Amino acid sequence: MVTLEDVARHAGVSLATASRVLNGSRRVGATMRERVELAAAELGYQPNATAQTLARGSSNVIGLVVHDLTDPYFAALADGAMRAADRHGLVVVVGTTYRDPEREIGYVSTLRAQRVRVILLAGSRIADQQVTARLRAELARYRDSGGRVACIGQDLLGVDTIAPANRDGAAALARALARLGHTRFAILAGPPGLVTATDRTAGFAAALEQLGLPAPRVVHSGFDRDGGYGAAREVIGTDVTCVFAVNDVMAVGALAALRGQGVNVPGDLSVAGFDDIATLRDLVPALTTVRLPLAEMGERALELALGESTAPGVERIEGEVILRTSTRSLTP
Repeated sequence: MVTLEDVARHAGVSLATASRVLNGSRRVGATMRERVELAAAELGYQPNATAQTLARGSSNVIGLVVHDLTDPYFAALADGAMRAADRHGLVVVVGTTYRDPEREIGYVSTLRAQRVRVILLAGSRIADQQVTARLRAELARYRDSGGRVACIGQDLLGVDTIAPANRDGAAALARALARLGHTRFAILAGPPGLVTATDRTAGFAAALEQLGLPAPRVVHSGFDRDGGYGAAREVIGTDVTCVFAVNDVMAVGALAALRGQGVNVPGDLSVAGFDDIATLRDLVPALTTVRLPLAEMGERALELALGESTAPGVERIEGEVILRTSTRSLTP
């Protein structure tokens, strides 16, 4: 096995110089760097990744923690982060919390011990101040050791954050649907303790109130396809003319439930979602939703974490209402 000492001897430099070059230090002149790199290539030297991590103080690994990788929302975020990492010559490892906040804290602790360069957290916070405080403390320990962090979600962790404008997006959707003539709504609101679901529900309901329309019927359920399926069954047979599911995956479940019960969409009942998942755009009928640039959000989160700023920043991401054929106009 070729050693670092072999490379140094072949290049005619000190062991320290060879080590600095191969560990990425920029404190070595161009000529010396070329000699070391050429010697390493000629000898077929393979650096020890663990030793390099200790020398640099961090690895070339990005730790991405998501709630549910089978959810296309998180898959799109992960794809964006991975594309950005590839441009920087970095590797992404992904951990899934299955929406368990204790697992999320555990992942951060593990990634801190492994000295990854950046930790990205993707997903909504929960309305539990004690859990949030514990996660903040774990992230602070990681940052104190030189690590960088970015979050896609709510600005609650004291780190660089990509923050979707959930309330405003849902409010804009409510106003657009009201312009179609709808006045009686149901919200498939997801779990009450999930901040994203709560914000989208509150934004939609507040816009209806401002328009002088009746308060929506709110049905809580899981934040997934099955949650949307079960919640939609509860509004069948009511006077509701339009259903808002607080994410697209729930809307898919709602469409399945309505189809199974012989409810025509949008003839009998209109349905809208939130996120504009690219893989769901071929649904029939095509889903009305609020578009978020998910892949770009994943990319931007990594760029924020790798940036030079020492003070955490927040970038607000506005949604765009996209009206499609799952909702119909009731106006003449």
